[in-house]
Amino acid sequence: MKLEEKIKEKYLYSEKYNLIKVLYFCIQVFKEKKFIKKSYSDGAQDLIINYFFKNKKKGFYIDVGCYHPFNRNNTKLLYDKGWSGINIDLDFHTIDFFNFVRKRDENINIAISDKEGEKDLYFFHNCSAINSLSTIRKEKAKEIKKIKTKTLNSVLESSKFKNEKINLISIDVEGHELEVIKSIDLKKYIPEMIIIEFIDFTMKDIEFHNQNVDVVLDSEIYKHMIKNDYYFVNWLHSDLIFVHKSIRT
Repeated sequence: MKLEEKIKEKYLYSEKYNLIKVLYFCIQVFKEKKFIKKSYSDGAQDLIINYFFKNKKKGFYIDVGCYHPFNRNNTKLLYDKGWSGINIDLDFHTIDFFNFVRKRDENINIAISDKEGEKDLYFFHNCSAINSLSTIRKEKAKEIKKIKTKTLNSVLESSKFKNEKINLISIDVEGHELEVIKSIDLKKYIPEMIIIEFIDFTMKDIEFHNQNVDVVLDSEIYKHMIKNDYYFVNWLHSDLIFVHKSIRT
């Protein structure tokens, strides 16, 4: 059975999904099968990642704020190579779709933060890329919901991948990145590469050409990474790329 037919069979008659969502996911699948894409990321970040791991056919990644299995996704190229990992998103529609098309992965519907418990979710709509725990989104949010949070440490400890070496962590959570990276013991797990979205929300027009490297170097994210023996090696679109000192030659 073709992928398009499987999606229709699984979702079209389910009360959980409306027709607009089904059509959206189907259109993405048709685009995926029709065109050969060299990059799935928003700003070609996956090309840098893929080149860095060019000699590694299998590996393990963690994608926090995974959003979509192949649209604006930093791990799809690695998955195609044979890698697997953990995809985490606070939208259950996203995780259901990951479960359908990324079967080697462990896909988890949870919010990640530096403490376990409950936090406010600044909510726009289902499948929105800017739903966030960050108060930066508070004023424009359509609704504030309570959502359960876990740390990356606890997610890893209960995962089938808990004994795997972490090759890559990708974090894109709309302003809550610092809390996410603080939720994992970097001294214990020592991920080889970490890619973190960094947006200076004080800018009137959030575009790469308006970014200021001094703001990055003065940020808590940068200081946290340096303190944990990571080097800042690249900056693409709004993503900072760090690698651990142990793999630098």
